Amino acid sequence: MAVQPTALTTLWRPTGPQELELVRRSGWREWPPRLPEQPIFYPVLNEEYAIKIARDWNVPHSGVGYVTRFQVESDFLARYPVRQAGGREILELWVPAEELPEFNAHIVGTIDVVHEFRP
Repeated sequence: MAVQPTALTTLWRPTGPQELELVRRSGWREWPPRLPEQPIFYPVLNEEYAIKIARDWNVPHSGVGYVTRFQVESDFLARYPVRQAGGREILELWVPAEELPEFNAHIVGTIDVVHEFRP
């Protein structure tokens, strides 16, 4: 009997240099634990929204902004409802910080940097 491939969902995450360094240290396999003031991990569902945040928020705050892309098992993601954080295209998942280790376990492949923005 043939094994059905697992369906994957592509997500993006805008990030600054400090978080990206922690991702690099993980071998590009997982997101670092949230800080106490960060109770939610917010991956986004479209690249354009991630670009806007990286360019318009991360660059002024950190001097550089990155957009990462990664894939997660779709069945696992079904537990997180899609949140609309503004306009129609501003879509996020809200992953509670305490669930991030389990979320990381469902990432398939590596977390890849797909865009870099500087002043």
